[in-house]
Amino acid sequence: MKPARKRKLLILFFIMSVLTVVSALVLYALRQNISLFYSPTQAVAGEAPLNRPIRVGGMVEKGSIIRAAKGLSVQFKITDFEKTITVTYEGILPDLFREDQGIVAEGQLTAKGSFRASQVLAKHDANYMPPEVKAALANKVKS
Repeated sequence: MKPARKRKLLILFFIMSVLTVVSALVLYALRQNISLFYSPTQAVAGEAPLNRPIRVGGMVEKGSIIRAAKGLSVQFKITDFEKTITVTYEGILPDLFREDQGIVAEGQLTAKGSFRASQVLAKHDANYMPPEVKAALANKVKS
């Protein structure tokens, strides 16, 4: 084998090795930061990992919202109409948050079987209108 060809093969092998290591590190980092979505049934059944960032989504159960007397703590239950899970959250809830409303909570599943949320996202249907637009439409219909 000629020295020039041997050098080219060594350079190619080195570049491929570096690309393989970099790809492996990127995939490992992404795996550590991924936040998977689970239903309440999956979370209660133990399919969701404990103390890892996940998302749990479902409908806020009617009559389940309990607000703390002081502070921003709130506890509520979400359901997928099969199983229910208790969610605790400390912070300001979104304006669209209410009973019988779909939500997605980001946080961690605890060993007690409850969910400690770090963020709550409220879902809305495709027909959502801001309150100002609804009021303007209601006034237009009345006149």
